[in-house]
Amino acid sequence: MDRINKLGRELLIFDGALGTRIQAEAPEAKVPDELNITKPELIQKIHKEYVHAGANVITTNTFGANDFKLKGSNYSIEEIITAGVHNAIEVAEGAYVALDIGPLGKMMEPIGDLTFDEAYEQFKKQVLAGKKAGCDLIIIETMTDISEARIAVLAAKENSDLPIVCTMTFNKNEKTMFGVDPVTMVAVLEGLKVDALGINCSFGPEQLLPIVEKVVAYSSTPIIVQPNAGLPIVVDNQTHYDIDEKTFAENMRKMVHMGVSIVGGCCGTTPLHIAECKKQLQNVELNPQEKKCFTLAASPRNPILFEQTIIMGEALVPTGRKEYTDALLNQDDSFFYSAAKKQKKCGAQIINLNVSVAGIDEMEAMLCGVEEIASSVDAPLQIDSIHAEIIEAALRAYPGKGIINSVNGTENSMKKIFPIAQKYGSLVIAMTFDERGICEKASERVEIAKKIIQRASEYGIDKKDIIVDCLSLPAKTHGDSLMETLEVVEEVKKLGVKTMLGVANVSFGLPKRRVLDRTYFAMALAKGLDAIMMSVYDKDMIETIEAYRVFTGADPNGKEYTEKYRRNTTE
Repeated sequence: MDRINKLGRELLIFDGALGTRIQAEAPEAKVPDELNITKPELIQKIHKEYVHAGANVITTNTFGANDFKLKGSNYSIEEIITAGVHNAIEVAEGAYVALDIGPLGKMMEPIGDLTFDEAYEQFKKQVLAGKKAGCDLIIIETMTDISEARIAVLAAKENSDLPIVCTMTFNKNEKTMFGVDPVTMVAVLEGLKVDALGINCSFGPEQLLPIVEKVVAYSSTPIIVQPNAGLPIVVDNQTHYDIDEKTFAENMRKMVHMGVSIVGGCCGTTPLHIAECKKQLQNVELNPQEKKCFTLAASPRNPILFEQTIIMGEALVPTGRKEYTDALLNQDDSFFYSAAKKQKKCGAQIINLNVSVAGIDEMEAMLCGVEEIASSVDAPLQIDSIHAEIIEAALRAYPGKGIINSVNGTENSMKKIFPIAQKYGSLVIAMTFDERGICEKASERVEIAKKIIQRASEYGIDKKDIIVDCLSLPAKTHGDSLMETLEVVEEVKKLGVKTMLGVANVSFGLPKRRVLDRTYFAMALAKGLDAIMMSVYDKDMIETIEAYRVFTGADPNGKEYTEKYRRNTTE
């Protein structure tokens, strides 16, 4: 497995289309996966052709080996996968054998009726059978729903120690059928720590170049691309593809120069395409992926990049909000959707979700909130709870890259929260207090931030996934500490992490609170604050952010500002 362990540093060539070759040689096969058992010599023959063409990795004939697609088959998942892996091993001649796992063929909730647990059990069966049969790695391919993709990855990671490759397929609008864009794919799959990620199927290689460019720009993980041999053309009832081997390989060469380190083919590609890739790429120097430092959260269809001040909506926190508290007590699930949608419309880029109310089942309410918001509002979720088990359950169910609110500098908190953040690839808000409580001095809070960052690294959590809450306190009781907090913002940013504040408590107990809040917020922005937890219904605060973006160039020439306020001629 040495070569597999060097993913991204040495060129790997996967095989080409298996289904296309099967259709050509066994058009009568209604369930191609059954040929592993009924015609093993045919499957071995196709594998051998790709090995001799120069493929380092061959994929098993198991793309549809799940209970839904095998309904009515005479063979079980285990029988088909075992035979499929053995067929590949038999003729591998030193090539690696990848267990091929495709979509289940049913839509996930809420669009369809396939539940998380049902999908997980299917993928688990496939993984366990492939592992037992002796495959070298797992490729999860042709995914269009990020929810289904992440469930497959979780099943693979939790039931094997094999390398995992995951690819999605995109349309002409550079999104999958379910609206997933390349950056969201990178954020979610990289967070789950797959060994390689990328694109398969979709189009010919030339048409995929713009999508590949985006994946390369954001991914620190090795990238795989397996295009089609162009578009299918039917001549005399025979399907052909319009890109020849030389053109295919030339475009794959371009991708390798861009940073792709694993290539192969999908629909329409043949051993000739793979042989030409082998020929044209044998002396090409790889351009390994550099580590990216982007701080990314993502809903299933909307990535949020922390490049300008990010607004975290706090309306779904029950403290002091009777309407929300009543909705939780009355199990009014529609409130999650309506409140999240309203916040998004008012400027929230991230939705904080807290359901901590006495007298309710917090686990049930949290999972309900996650489902309602994730399915209907394109804003990443921030899971806010003091219970580690609720945080984990919510992140497991959430089909995106979420945020944990929060961890702190106590050993107990870090020990509970960091394994969850690492497993699900979430961002984590780090509050700058520890066993001593909240320290008044900036230097002490900065030291706590350093401790949290160091401990996070021990769990495999990168600095880019940490947002430090520098903690603002009420001016009425902690007036001397407010300037200290601004110093914390400035100093913590030097550590290479993002910063945030919640400023609503600054004015607690004082008159004209909105004036104090927005003034302090403006002072924090001047120190480089990256995110704010706030009520998006506060017009003054929103306007402060919009003005700040104009002055800093985040809104070039005030274009967005002008568009929004051009009708307000009196202001």
